[in-house]
Amino acid sequence: MGRTNDKSIKEAIEQMLNVYKIKRKFDETSVIATWPDLMGKSVANRTKEIYIYNKKLFLKIESSVIKKEIQMMHTQIIQKINEKAGNELVDEIIFL
Repeated sequence: MGRTNDKSIKEAIEQMLNVYKIKRKFDETSVIATWPDLMGKSVANRTKEIYIYNKKLFLKIESSVIKKEIQMMHTQIIQKINEKAGNELVDEIIFL
C-alpha cells in the first residue's frame, strides 16, 4: 500500500520550485533553452541575444527579414511560449 503523502517526482519538483520561489526563473530558462525547438533552427541561428525580464521577451535578431516575420507573428509566438510554460510568462516581445 502507498502512503497518502507520496508524490510523483514532477509534483515534488514543482512544489520545491514554488517553495523557493524560483519557478518563474526556471520557466524562463526553459523557454530560452528550447528556443530552437519553438522557432526552428534558422531563426535560432540568427538570434544573437534572448532573455525574459518583467514578462517581456527581449530578442536581438541579426536578420531584418526574420525580425519582420517575428513582428508580424508576435501574438502566435507569445501564445506558443506561454503554452509551453503553462502560464503567462511573456506578454510582449521587444527587439534590441
